[in-house]
Amino acid sequence: MHTDTERCVRAVQSKDARFDGWFYTAVLTTRIYCRPSCPVVPPKPENMRFYPSAAAAQQAGFRACKRCRPDASPGSPQWDERADLVARAMRLIADGIVDREGVPGLAARLGYSTRQIERQLLAELGAGPLALARAQRAQTARLLVETTALPMAEVAFAAGFASIRTFNETVREVFALSPSELRQRARPGPRTAAPGTLALRLPFRQPLNPDNLFGHLAATAVPGVEEWRDGAYRRTLRLPYGHGIVALAPRPDHIDCRLSLTDLRDLAGAIARCRRMLDLDADPEAVDALLHEDPRLAPLVDKAPGRRVPRTVDADEFALRAVLGQQVSTAAARTHAGRMVRAHGERVDDPAGGLGHLFPSPDRLAALDPETLAMPRTRRATLTGLVAALGAGTLQLGVGSDREEARARLAALPGIGPWTVECIAMRALGDPDAFTPTDLGLRRAAAGLGLPATPAALVRHAARWRPWRAYAVQYLWATDDHPINRLPAD
Repeated sequence: MHTDTERCVRAVQSKDARFDGWFYTAVLTTRIYCRPSCPVVPPKPENMRFYPSAAAAQQAGFRACKRCRPDASPGSPQWDERADLVARAMRLIADGIVDREGVPGLAARLGYSTRQIERQLLAELGAGPLALARAQRAQTARLLVETTALPMAEVAFAAGFASIRTFNETVREVFALSPSELRQRARPGPRTAAPGTLALRLPFRQPLNPDNLFGHLAATAVPGVEEWRDGAYRRTLRLPYGHGIVALAPRPDHIDCRLSLTDLRDLAGAIARCRRMLDLDADPEAVDALLHEDPRLAPLVDKAPGRRVPRTVDADEFALRAVLGQQVSTAAARTHAGRMVRAHGERVDDPAGGLGHLFPSPDRLAALDPETLAMPRTRRATLTGLVAALGAGTLQLGVGSDREEARARLAALPGIGPWTVECIAMRALGDPDAFTPTDLGLRRAAAGLGLPATPAALVRHAARWRPWRAYAVQYLWATDDHPINRLPAD
């Protein structure tokens, strides 16, 4: 979009927050870059330049606006919507792959050469993977500087910088302030987070309807791994350097996020996973506008706009839970998963609540005797086949995976049918167009609205909802009076 100068100028002049994260505005006279909704008086159009990423603006010599904090904008919805190489690379960079494994590690996960990846990212985003990762490190550093009392050396290490010198230089270059000046400028306020807990605000594009989003996560919560407590969804996180516990609560203009981590190097990745789980980078106005064109869906959109697709922080975990939940009720699926967690999950401490385990990893489950799994023999065979494929790496469901290849490999596993494949595509792979036409609840909702109720006819009708069929599913499911569609009572 950054190449459409006229449209970008209109967005900046109207301070349109819908475009925050879509592009960045750089001002030639001040050498500052901003989000489109920056509250300052818009510059003259001839003094504006537009960039597709914060990293590109930084590379061009512009520093971040201290007023609108463009680095804290919601992410571009393209990286969730699209499934091409650039989108997959951006999802992996957000998850911290470049910091952990370097550009060669990013290339290996994507199956391309480093030169191909750098060329495509430069062509579309104006910055290569190292610059994009550097911009993310700067944002992580700012969060830690402003929200914690950690010594600057620990901040630099946690944010992924190789040296204190690089940390200081990057912060000065991006924010035109030293780390200590950033901390001094942070607004003082009452400490509301427990010691050792980071208190963050996760932005999103309006509107956001929390009912089905948090309702689904709470209603399907696995005991010991997830819970709803004091108005927040809480869960344990398995992370590259350690583990964590997060509490997420909906607020009118942000998600309140409380993070406790055993290793602060996991901060950026943990935030990225929470944003993906809550679908916070979606563009609800674009989604709702298309779905509203269908007169059968229009009343549902008008009644409760801004529905998101509840996703997951761990794709492998969700795939395993999807198999456990085949052909059983929500309550039964929770029971099966909870039994597995108690028997095989890794224990963690949660002084603030009732969480006690990480969900067992495929490697941990691969070492088990299948006969010890208390479930029907056919489902046990399906689960062990899935565990083996995940453990061997022949099936990859992470943020950088190829969605269509993953679908094909899932479908080839014994006992995994189209419903399970599409549920995993929707919530683990993050495909906004995943669709479950055989789902009983979906078919019942469709019939109630006068839509075709048979799977084949429903697929034909749903073609007009593409590429947002996963969101249409949320609106249809919400017609049922089920706990997944409402915020739980405390």
